[in-house]
Amino acid sequence: MESTTPKAAAQGGTAAQQAQALVGPPQRHIRSFAMRRGHVTQSQQRAYEDLLPAYALPYAARLIDAQAVFGRAAPLVLEIGFGMGETTAAIAQQHPQIDFLGVEVFVAGIGALARRAHDAGLRNLRIIQHDAVEVVRDMIAPASLHGVHVFFPDPWPKARHHKRRLLAQPFVGALAERLRPGGTLHCATDWEHYAEQMLAVLGAEPRLRNLHADYAPGPRSPWCERPTTKFHARGTRLGHGVRDLVFERRAQVPGA
Repeated sequence: MESTTPKAAAQGGTAAQQAQALVGPPQRHIRSFAMRRGHVTQSQQRAYEDLLPAYALPYAARLIDAQAVFGRAAPLVLEIGFGMGETTAAIAQQHPQIDFLGVEVFVAGIGALARRAHDAGLRNLRIIQHDAVEVVRDMIAPASLHGVHVFFPDPWPKARHHKRRLLAQPFVGALAERLRPGGTLHCATDWEHYAEQMLAVLGAEPRLRNLHADYAPGPRSPWCERPTTKFHARGTRLGHGVRDLVFERRAQVPGA
C-alpha cells in the first residue's frame, strides 16, 4: 500500500484537512500539571455545573472553527492555565472585539471563571477543560492565533521536575506555528530560574523575536498589559521579581 506523508496530504482536501495534516500524528508527552485533589468551594462547584455549559467548548481531536464557535470573525487569543480566571475575565471584558479561549484542567478555576464570565455578561470567551498541549496540537490551526498568554505556569522548581515545565520545546515550537505573523506570545513568571529558561527557549525559536530584548528577563515593564493576579501579588510578597516576556511571530524566518 502506498503511504502518504503529512506534507503530501496537506496538498489536497479542505483548508481544515490540510492544516490538520500539517499538525501531524498525536505523540505522547510529559504533562506539565499533576491532578492533585484541590479544594473546590460550593460556589465554584455550582458554577461549574450550572454556568460552565454556556462557555464550555469540549475537547475533540479536530480543528476548531473559531468563527462558528463565537458567531463572528475576530482575532483569537489563547490563554493556557488561567488559574482562577481573574486575568482572563478582566482582559476579555476590556477587549470585547477579541475572542478568548481559556484552557484549564482544574474544576475550581474553571468554576471561578465561569462565574466571573456570567457575572460580567461575557460573550467573547470559551473554556476548554483539557491538557493544553493536546488542545494546541489537535484543535488549533497553524497561523490562527492573534496571541497566546501563559501567565504563571507551574515552575516545577525541583531540578528533577524541570522536564515537566510547560514552556519548553517542542511545545514552544507548536505555539509559534499557531501564531499568525505579528501575533504575540506573552509569558509571565515569578521564578527567576524559570524566566531565564523561558528566555533561552523562546529566544532560540527561529519563528519568534523578543519584542523587548532590552528589558527581558527584568522586572515587569509598562508595555505589558496584564492585570495583577493573586499569583503576581504572592510573588511580590515573597520577594520574587515578576518577569514578563513578550515574543512576536516573525513574518519571515531568518535564512528561510
